[in-house]
Amino acid sequence: MNLSNSKNIFSIVRLDLPMDQNTYDTTLKPFDQIKTSVFSIHNQDAELLNAFKTAHAYHVSSARDDLPKPWFAKHQLLKNCPQLLAVSTFGAGYDTVEVKDCTDLGICVVNQAGSNARAVAEHALGFMIGLAKRIYEGDRRLRRGEKFTRAQGMGFEVEGRTLGLIGIGHTGSHFAKIANALGMRVIAYDPFLTPDQIKSRGAESVSFKELLSLSDVVSVHCPRDSNTIGMMNESTFSQMKKGALFIATARGDIYDEAALYQALSSGHLGGAGLDVFSVEPPDATHPLLSLDRVIASYHTAGVSYDARRQMAYMSAMQLIEIAEGKKPSRLVNPEVWPAYCKRFKAILGRDIV
Repeated sequence: MNLSNSKNIFSIVRLDLPMDQNTYDTTLKPFDQIKTSVFSIHNQDAELLNAFKTAHAYHVSSARDDLPKPWFAKHQLLKNCPQLLAVSTFGAGYDTVEVKDCTDLGICVVNQAGSNARAVAEHALGFMIGLAKRIYEGDRRLRRGEKFTRAQGMGFEVEGRTLGLIGIGHTGSHFAKIANALGMRVIAYDPFLTPDQIKSRGAESVSFKELLSLSDVVSVHCPRDSNTIGMMNESTFSQMKKGALFIATARGDIYDEAALYQALSSGHLGGAGLDVFSVEPPDATHPLLSLDRVIASYHTAGVSYDARRQMAYMSAMQLIEIAEGKKPSRLVNPEVWPAYCKRFKAILGRDIV
């Protein structure tokens, strides 16, 4: 149905965390029956609580360090949202959403997977080149006034080297494309894809063990879940090639920070590019930040003007799909669909398209 002709108001609540508001508003402008209410993250008055009680969608930040915990999409909040049909995240991740709680309540969860994939892939590329050529290490030594020879700051070229991707979804595929253009051999481990699917994304399919032992650079591009938390640990770091580089731009907790510190400080690994940590931002005294062969950033790999614009557009378009009664393009919990369809009709008085 054309929502612009509908008499039903579809109500969205979001908090005032950074996003491309202009793109979001422009995309939704033709749909005057979709109303977005924006509140301060510090607001806990009756107006905000009442807005949640009547909201059909909650557009929530993916950044767990930005969003106060009372506003995480978990049971404590959701139980007070009887009209809520959807939780939509600002980004690809959904660390601030308890998917099971949403599913149990018949609420669909959607994300904007792929919206910042190019930005993250380019960030990982920057880490790889910076570490391989020892650019940041040399910069720091110069600023400290150290005496060293050019030979002591010598790195290596990536052409002909092997890049191993743990996960080859949206971001991994972009990184594979870039690495292939640089003349690298690209291998990937992804248990959710067939070898042919991995090949179509620009990589050779290998086992996890093979990836660790063959790669000159290991880059993590998988979700953070019960299967991946701690997957890079003392044992797996020890299986990597001596002098190999490790890159993490997905989520914290996928790699063991203490184990990585030992692998780097012992000289087994040659360097690490880290955009994500268990606690963000990491404290300035974090052991990993004391190492010159570590390049760190504050979970900004996916934060670019272009990615923010794409994210706002994709999120607005998906909220339009939901409001019109269509199945959303990026449904995180497809198992909720039967219950969701019943709730949609009960709450909005119309069937799913």
